[in-house]
Amino acid sequence: MTDTRPNHRQIWQLAWPMMLSNLSIPLLGAVDTAILGHLGSPVYLGAVSLGASVLTLLFWSFGFLRMGTTSVAARATGAEDHDAIRLVLAQSLILALGLALLIIALGPWLIPTALGWMGASPEVAALAQSYGEIRLWGAPASLMNFALIGWFIGRQDTRRPLMILLTTNLLNILLDALLILGLGMKSDGAAWASVLAEYGGLLVGLGLLRHHLIRLPGQLDRLHLRQWHAYRALLQVNRHLFVRTLCLLLVFAFFAAQGARLGDQILAANAVLLQFLMLTSYALDGFAHAAEALAGRALGARQADALRQTVRLTTLWALACAALISLVFIAGAPWWPGLFTSLEPVLEQVRAHYLWICLVPLVGVWGYQLDGVYLGSGRTAIMQYSVVGSALLVFLPLWWWLQPLGNHGLWLAFLAFNGARGISLGAVYYYLNRRRRWLLPA
Repeated sequence: MTDTRPNHRQIWQLAWPMMLSNLSIPLLGAVDTAILGHLGSPVYLGAVSLGASVLTLLFWSFGFLRMGTTSVAARATGAEDHDAIRLVLAQSLILALGLALLIIALGPWLIPTALGWMGASPEVAALAQSYGEIRLWGAPASLMNFALIGWFIGRQDTRRPLMILLTTNLLNILLDALLILGLGMKSDGAAWASVLAEYGGLLVGLGLLRHHLIRLPGQLDRLHLRQWHAYRALLQVNRHLFVRTLCLLLVFAFFAAQGARLGDQILAANAVLLQFLMLTSYALDGFAHAAEALAGRALGARQADALRQTVRLTTLWALACAALISLVFIAGAPWWPGLFTSLEPVLEQVRAHYLWICLVPLVGVWGYQLDGVYLGSGRTAIMQYSVVGSALLVFLPLWWWLQPLGNHGLWLAFLAFNGARGISLGAVYYYLNRRRRWLLPA
């Protein structure tokens, strides 16, 4: 078995393509926000923010397909089990297609139910529902892309995910300009742009996959695809990730709903501020993805020292990146908000709450990074308990107590939630490291 201890160069070889591709995701949201924020009314921006929150809740509830596939594929790669590598890919794509059809079937009922709970104004709610119902048709492409990207990351190939995501997001930006500005389709145009771009990215991903599989040893056991017990490893990882992801998305949906109850101006301002949050999380996730792939390979090869070195090096670079992001946000405070909207009442609210965004990178980096370590090592139950505990014991009680502070109280509770995730994950890591339990079953 080869030595799997990483060095700084290997960390960056894995991290930079994912950082670049991840940054293209919030860039897409930022372009949506910038275009809709200049249409002359906050209702379009608010509608896409709420509609996207509901669709994100639906799609990313199944984001475990990406994470679970990475976890199983990374450990199979470390163990040099090529048959298992092929099997997890096929299983993930089958699960993705089945779950996407379920979303399409249930979406027309789930979307209006969720929007009604959020309490937006009637005009915003109607536009958000139309946006969401259009986006449903992109579910097969979106979920199958999750599986493809997760598998490539597990194989320590982050350049192909870069090509998939850049294709998707560049297509989306071009289609946004055509459909929203050129054809005047407004929020519906943003929805159709997303759907068409997802299918464009899927076609590119399948082409890249074919080229990769030609050079991969091993064979696919088709009998295992028809046997339920053969899905056990993938489903066991995905069970915890489903609960964890669903809880995390419910926190974001609750955040959006409380912003909507504070008025259309606050809702639109939070939509702008969340673009900065997305830029932060997706940039830092580049190192988390590197940790996933390298930690999984180390555990698959049964090399605990390689795992510890993975944690040290990826965390070092993630912290440096978080500090740099905070400095960029602070330095650009007079200019960044104006890039997203020209509506002065919304800009006033963005500036009033801008401090919270400057703190997010330094507080959130710990949770993002350790999520990658636990995911790669297959200890997904820890991720689940951390998010659920932080939501129930920190976020909700603080939000309730801080309601007199309005939107500031909401942001403070959200920041504390991210901090609690990092602290709880760090405490468990310290325990496992001290007791040398990493090579024991998860």
